[in-house]
Amino acid sequence: MNASILLITGWGGGTQLLEPLQHKLQQQGYIVELINIFNAFDAETLQHHVELARRFDVIIGWSLGGQLATLLVQQLEQQFSEQKILISLASNPCFVAQPNWSTAMPQETFKQFKQSFQQDAVATLKRFGFLVCQGADSAKKDFIQMQKLIKPQPISLLEQGLVLLEQLNLAKTLAHYTGQQLHVFAEKDALVPCEIIQNMQQLLAENVKVVSIEHASHGFPCFQVEQTMQIIEDFLKQPLQAV
Repeated sequence: MNASILLITGWGGGTQLLEPLQHKLQQQGYIVELINIFNAFDAETLQHHVELARRFDVIIGWSLGGQLATLLVQQLEQQFSEQKILISLASNPCFVAQPNWSTAMPQETFKQFKQSFQQDAVATLKRFGFLVCQGADSAKKDFIQMQKLIKPQPISLLEQGLVLLEQLNLAKTLAHYTGQQLHVFAEKDALVPCEIIQNMQQLLAENVKVVSIEHASHGFPCFQVEQTMQIIEDFLKQPLQAV
């Protein structure tokens, strides 16, 4: 029987961006529920999502969604001694650089982005969209496609998401998590430095796989859907056969 998957989107665009990936995975026989980002710093909201995640075998997240997926598997292990398969897509466990994690966005750059968002959310979201697509040969086409898929998000949710991106540092959480993990990165990512791959390989345990996609942007789960699905399926087939 194929696994059930909880799929969490990234910051800024809503769930529509990952619907093509959801559909591809469903075509392979997986049960896939797609959800938006949420404020994990609110205890009640986090617990609600922990209870939701219990129903699934695999927790997958893109960008901020990958950090949220990491929090969920940590909570499930702590609260219920349950281990889920964790898969992150273009997700930095610490998005903004910290003293113990330098392969991330410089603090000053993020501060400027946050201020820009407060002054003009629409223009800043558009600029963010460019960054998501930047690096791929098809960046212009991807950006046009992205604009068609994006749905307006509540400003309060986006503000909460920025706080999460600024403050979450889950490197130690990943290092201590003994469940199966797959982390997929993009070679040309404009938001998550590709140097992170070496850090992740040093940080993580043996039951973890780290993959890099060549010539890909931060938005590869949206635009290189077939390849993303194949990487996920190849990983899931191996550990599921071994269980």
